[in-house]
Amino acid sequence: MHLEFLLEERSAEVALEAILPKIVSTNVSHRFHAFQGKHDLLKQLPGRLKSYRYRMADDWRIVVLIDEDREDCRQLKAKLEQIANDEGLVTKSSVTKYSRFQVVNRLAIEELEAWFFGDPRAVRAAYPKVPDGFHRRRKYQNPDAIAGGTCEALERLLKRFYRRGFVKTKMAGMIAPHMEPDRNRSKSFQVFVEGLKACVGEGGLRNQ
Repeated sequence: MHLEFLLEERSAEVALEAILPKIVSTNVSHRFHAFQGKHDLLKQLPGRLKSYRYRMADDWRIVVLIDEDREDCRQLKAKLEQIANDEGLVTKSSVTKYSRFQVVNRLAIEELEAWFFGDPRAVRAAYPKVPDGFHRRRKYQNPDAIAGGTCEALERLLKRFYRRGFVKTKMAGMIAPHMEPDRNRSKSFQVFVEGLKACVGEGGLRNQ
């Protein structure tokens, strides 16, 4: 089994480099392709999927991950589904549970950093000056519903306790290694994990 990841930016690649081995087994190969932002990914996606259609093996799966960024999530997901359909590829969302598919489209709602808020223990392990119990504040209780941008919210939180500047890739590299998928409170993260598990099947999961 092989997974091809089409990602919005480098920070997603950094995060998944740490998270993926905690979900899938070592007998599943993978490759990350990070684009120069959301617009670049959407622009290049049709051509990328077309090229996969003619060269991908039967045991390959394509995982597209993009930030919602306060767009209508249903419309954005529908756009991704339509692009795949136009290029002749079958998506997980378009078939029944046990039918074969080639593409999994997933959204980080509203941004990748919501997944970090979904694991407050990982945030504190990376940045121990952040107080224990910060996630119980009302604005952090639902990671996928944090107002004003989850990346900006994470930066504001960290800047209260650390004076240095924060770069998205650096935050991902600090927090993601401490994340445990089963305890993450972000619904969009759990939907992403469900998609990965569907791609690899029981034999491709870690510790199977």
